[in-house]
Amino acid sequence: MNVIVVLAIILFLLMLILGGKKGIRSFVSLFLNFGVIMFTIFLMTNPQWNPIIITIIACIFISCISLFFINEVNSKTIAAFISTMVTIVLLLFFIVLVTKYAMIQGFGEEEINELGVFSLFIGIDFTKLLASVIIMSTIGAIMDVAISMAASMHEIFNNNPSISGRDLFTSGLSVGRDILGADTNTLFFVFFGGYLALLLWFKDLHYSIGGIVNSKIFSAEMISILCAGIGVALSLPIASGINAYLLIRNREKRQA
Repeated sequence: MNVIVVLAIILFLLMLILGGKKGIRSFVSLFLNFGVIMFTIFLMTNPQWNPIIITIIACIFISCISLFFINEVNSKTIAAFISTMVTIVLLLFFIVLVTKYAMIQGFGEEEINELGVFSLFIGIDFTKLLASVIIMSTIGAIMDVAISMAASMHEIFNNNPSISGRDLFTSGLSVGRDILGADTNTLFFVFFGGYLALLLWFKDLHYSIGGIVNSKIFSAEMISILCAGIGVALSLPIASGINAYLLIRNREKRQA
């Protein structure tokens, strides 16, 4: 039996035993999100489509699947969805500017030999494509922060229904500080783990530290990591503010 099938079965059984119905939904969501990503890649190969717009639409679908399909529609998931979308839009504008002025689009000299037999005149804006790749790589961490903040702030509010909006916002930021360090380190190891073979190759080619740091591939990867970390950091005050606003507004509506 194929190793991938065996691993998928083991994952499914663990998610079923530990997560029950929600675990099954989480397992199914992996395939749904994979389908969204593959369809997004297919659309990006069409020069007539803007990769940025496609990315935003894909993020909406991925967020709906990951939040509403798994956890159903409720006040927590609605707040997390709004927080995710606001953060994605702000981060996307920031990344577009950074990738434009950093001039890291295209391919590095290490990739030229592999691409020599292919035509590079495919009509795709690599600046926009790189921005899309960073967003797609970051959305999981941003959603994780958003739903964690929503769950924590709802719990704080339920334990102290008379809390003020300012205190609720401050409590949310306090919780977010503990999340920030773990998520940024997770992003760092995920990105660099994927490029570990490249770093070993640099070593075998006797690249100096300066040569590695100044290579286009390394610069692009570092910019991806830093932009992803900025996105996670931005999501903390955004999620805290949106959750505080929605919870206080709902309380005032019930009291009116």
